[in-house]
Amino acid sequence: MEPVFILVPGMFTDAHVWEGTARRLTAAGAQVRAVTLAGPGRPRAGDDPEPDAGAHAEAEAEADLETHIEEVCAAIDAVTGAPGGTGGTGIVLVGHDYGVHPVLGAADRRAERVARIVCVDAGLPQDGVPPLAAVPDQSVRALPAEEAAAGTTAGVLPPPGREEWTRWGSTAGVSEEALDRLTARAAPQPLGTLLRPLRLSGAAAAVPTTGVLCTANGVGIDMVQRLVDLGDPALRALTGPGVTFFELPTGHWPMLSCPEDLAGVLLRAAAGEGHRLTPPGASGTPAHLHPFPLPVPELPRERRGNVDFYFPRPGGTKGIEGTERAERAERVDGPRPAVVFVHGGPVPAGAEPSPRDWPVLAGHARYAAGQGAVGVTVEHRLHDVADYPRAAGDVAAAVDLVRADPRVDGDRIALWFFSGGGPLLADWLAKPPAWLRCLAAAYPVLAPLPNWGMSADSRFHPVRALADAGQAPPPLVLLRVGLESPEIAATVSGFLAAAGEREAEVRVVDVPHGHHGGGPGDPEEEWRGAVREAVRAVLDRLDA
Repeated sequence: MEPVFILVPGMFTDAHVWEGTARRLTAAGAQVRAVTLAGPGRPRAGDDPEPDAGAHAEAEAEADLETHIEEVCAAIDAVTGAPGGTGGTGIVLVGHDYGVHPVLGAADRRAERVARIVCVDAGLPQDGVPPLAAVPDQSVRALPAEEAAAGTTAGVLPPPGREEWTRWGSTAGVSEEALDRLTARAAPQPLGTLLRPLRLSGAAAAVPTTGVLCTANGVGIDMVQRLVDLGDPALRALTGPGVTFFELPTGHWPMLSCPEDLAGVLLRAAAGEGHRLTPPGASGTPAHLHPFPLPVPELPRERRGNVDFYFPRPGGTKGIEGTERAERAERVDGPRPAVVFVHGGPVPAGAEPSPRDWPVLAGHARYAAGQGAVGVTVEHRLHDVADYPRAAGDVAAAVDLVRADPRVDGDRIALWFFSGGGPLLADWLAKPPAWLRCLAAAYPVLAPLPNWGMSADSRFHPVRALADAGQAPPPLVLLRVGLESPEIAATVSGFLAAAGEREAEVRVVDVPHGHHGGGPGDPEEEWRGAVREAVRAVLDRLDA
């Protein structure tokens, strides 16, 4: 049986966005139905002029998620017959962006008639969660939330202007002409479609599912696998045998930027092809639990709230690399400088083991202690990209706690951020205190990724913070991996360019064949040399 594709658009758009992809699917022999969901200003198939246009517009504005689910169910029934009939089961439901919510809701009610669900650059919605939670732009997310708090779901969210589409996702690959047309055809989004929670019976969980990840929007298969490895229960379903993934190297609107490639992916998805994720630990030790690459001393951990201290101790450097610094550390008496290591994220709340117990974080702190400094790890509450303000507060409070300890020289502090903790650098770059002797970052994200929904003037934008800072930044140490994802690598390049313009002191330490976060497949000797060099560079700046 040839597949029948039912294509459901995202916010502000209608069936026209699928035209290029639909033509290519049809040329390949598939049947295609593109759906326009109810909303003001959207063309409706078979609409007749309304005697009361105002009443019609008001009704369209009051459309909600249930309205859209019913419309997708109607599209399924038009192909297969009424529920309970004997229609075929070759339907592939494709949802882009917000459209995945009515797709999943309809699949839950017509599970026996749907062969596969395809989510195009969209997460898999959860029962009881409104679509508003998936809106990327955090400032926009607050607007309808205020309406919900007031007890109303009426009204609409205005469509973006031409220069505002990036607030909803990367426009990489979309031509100027296509962007003009997207803007001209955009229509308001009824608030009720965002505020009503999605209700699922669980029937859709049995339907095979494919995710199409648009990597220029910030997420690829490797990143999703790493999130799964962190143990979030909500992501375990992604490792099921019926779940596959594809990547497209484009922005959030692949039906406009690469319609032929998207059509090819949809045909392959319908055939059951695609990459499959592995459950946590099934394919070896996850990257974040891989052993620290250097020998470290067996030092006691002193835990105070969300902060772990590792203090040097007499004889504690036995068996550690015999550097001059490690030997000198045995003779130091009095307060010592401290290096505060800050993990990345987002990390699911309740992840086990918790970040402070990850070998890479604790290993760095113990290694620094073995070289004579106080090694400190901080556990913060970055569980979602909306949590950066809270995480920044956690880190600032932890630094105050470290500096107040009499065994620490509060005027010689270095901060070291990993991975998705990189945006937390911004505050310290914008207004560096005199006691901050060095900032370091390992395989960091140094600007918000497109799908994070942060505005251009976001507080957590290290590239801009460095460029706009009113004073010179402290010395910087950057550990960079050569096999970084292009999207993250671009943020690092932007940061180094800004540093060059500011004539900032930057020490770049490369792991030429290293991946983000490292792992068992990376060259161990490269990582050993790079970590050793980076720690030495930080400690040199503390000793200066």
